[in-house]
Amino acid sequence: MARIAPRQKPEPGQHGQHPAMSSAENPADDRTAEPASCPFHATIPPKPPARPGRPGFLAWARAFRNDILSAQPARLYRAWMAEFRMPFFTSFLCNDPELVDLVLTGRPEDFPKSARLFEGMVPLLGHSIFITSGEEWQRQRRIIDPAFESGRVREVFPAMWDAAVALTGRLDPVADGQPVNIEQHMSHVTLDVIFRALFSLPIESAEASTIFDAFRRFQRSRPMVNTGSLLPLPRWVPRWRARETRESAAVIRRLIREIVDRRAAELAAGTAPDDLATRIMTTPDPEDGRVFTPAEMADQVGIFVLAGHETTAAALSWALYLMALYPEWQERVAAEARRHINPETIYFSTSTRLKVSRAVFRESLRLYPSVPMFLREARKPEVFRGRKVPKGALVILSPWHLHRHERLWDNPDGFDPTRWERPEGRESARKAYIPFSAGLRVCPGSAFAMTESTLILSMVLRDYIVETVPGREPVPVAQVTVRGKDGIWLRLSPRP
Repeated sequence: MARIAPRQKPEPGQHGQHPAMSSAENPADDRTAEPASCPFHATIPPKPPARPGRPGFLAWARAFRNDILSAQPARLYRAWMAEFRMPFFTSFLCNDPELVDLVLTGRPEDFPKSARLFEGMVPLLGHSIFITSGEEWQRQRRIIDPAFESGRVREVFPAMWDAAVALTGRLDPVADGQPVNIEQHMSHVTLDVIFRALFSLPIESAEASTIFDAFRRFQRSRPMVNTGSLLPLPRWVPRWRARETRESAAVIRRLIREIVDRRAAELAAGTAPDDLATRIMTTPDPEDGRVFTPAEMADQVGIFVLAGHETTAAALSWALYLMALYPEWQERVAAEARRHINPETIYFSTSTRLKVSRAVFRESLRLYPSVPMFLREARKPEVFRGRKVPKGALVILSPWHLHRHERLWDNPDGFDPTRWERPEGRESARKAYIPFSAGLRVCPGSAFAMTESTLILSMVLRDYIVETVPGREPVPVAQVTVRGKDGIWLRLSPRP
């Protein structure tokens, strides 16, 4: 089913030069150095079990449908590349840093996003920037990118601040030591940030709960596994998608379209506020002069909700869980927050002073990248590490495995925010840290997400102590993003 590419010398990156070897042929090369101990704690954060054995296609498809992560073999945490042969497609998962760089940065036009990935996301994202490719994708980026330039983060920082302050107010009634599913609160605050920044509109509890519940149902429906993603069907063949996939996506899109239509009416009347939505909807493509229609804008807001809300909410939930698991680091973040944050006064310079919070969040993204895998497709025949890659083969880049790779990281499964200060940690990050992708397809909102997340993490820990709930350790699972299988439950109490 799967063959692991060579793990002998030479070092990663010399693709197309060496014959294939399975891991069983060279077991001595599986040895890894003793991991460095975490400076504060020996506890290892939760990690899903790897797939045992080599299941057949149907068993693999069932496992993949339940959870992308646990459907993968443990060998991927030390292999440079693995080839998977299935009845209807062949895929290559690449952990070799130079292959990752080749696909994302060196020759991205030869490895476009795989249409198989689109199949599961179309009901939610329509024809947004996440789905499209080629000229249409380039047009969308030309319109969207100016709104997310690094300087724009300063302009939307007050929206982030207000949403974070509102969150701490909502947490007051539940900070009583009883178990709380922190995912729902993080979903609310990140959705609030998006709607305040886009539409100058705080999201109310009812709307936030509607989108949270709908997105949970969308994930639970396993949208990534459908007839179009598993079978090489022509584009004209109708796709079967689960009823829950279609219905949950429709709920989210209906709410989004109502808000976009209201903004279009405000633009026509000249009463629209100067926010991200106004800028995006009034920015013409510099090449053809066209602006987004309301329908096109609704598609883009769909990806903003996924990329700017759902992924950030997942990452923040894991970061808070890690803070409960490592109280020494929690106290560091809280002390830093109390030094630099006065909730009554908004200073953008605060974001640059939250260095401990930023290191903690970066480490959380390393262990729990919100998007666990990126799918690309080989546009023409290639040779990767001595293996022939046929035209049309899937090329999988897995932040989940790359960020925990035993040959690229010191103590790969351990939580250690100090790694970013050490030379080896910075070198590993340069080679193997892609939570926001890289190259042409890098997330345009990465600076937005990092600023928002460090602020929210600091605001919460400034006011509250978070603790784990015995017997409720979260199990990481991934269908679209990496979430807790049954939520992420914590106890909150006011900080003295």
